[in-house]
Amino acid sequence: MSILKKLGTPIFYAEGMPNIDINDYKLTVDGMIDNPMEFDLRTIKAMPKTIVDARLTSVSRWSVRAKWEGVLFSEFIKRFVLQKGVDYITFISVTGYDTTVELKALLHPRVLLCYAVNGEDLEIEYGGPLRMFVPNKWGYKSVKALSVIRFTDKMQGGFWEDRGYSRIADIESCEIFDVNSQSYKYIQGGEVTEF
Repeated sequence: MSILKKLGTPIFYAEGMPNIDINDYKLTVDGMIDNPMEFDLRTIKAMPKTIVDARLTSVSRWSVRAKWEGVLFSEFIKRFVLQKGVDYITFISVTGYDTTVELKALLHPRVLLCYAVNGEDLEIEYGGPLRMFVPNKWGYKSVKALSVIRFTDKMQGGFWEDRGYSRIADIESCEIFDVNSQSYKYIQGGEVTEF
């Protein structure tokens, strides 16, 4: 049982809980690149691992700190030859949930392709087998059950963005529920580093 489950971290799949066979799981990387690729989970886990102690912060006003494990996204994308004009990346889950993030925001030093937390594989309900971890944006940019990474030259809508949420998704100053301490705390905005 992961730390997320032990802490009672909220579980939410807007499009419904996916049914994933980890043995058949594939990540496709395509779009405006000269060398599209497909990866299985074993190949991703064989890449150099990074552990970041950081918070996932939800637009529904909760935040959880953990040691997220995976591949540093800024290193992962060095495998690809980007075409001229690429400024954004669209992420798509196995169920079709999608969102787009500015490339420059994804170069943040704690953004990961995440497959584990506190030494344990991510459960499906928390985004396994592979999710994005983008601590400098609201959680709806940290796509769970990641299936496709698509390089593009356009900021596009997405599941929540088409329903009125911000396309940029910068974390705003507000009061949030800290899952770790089970108490409410005020955050100043941006990546939550105050506690």
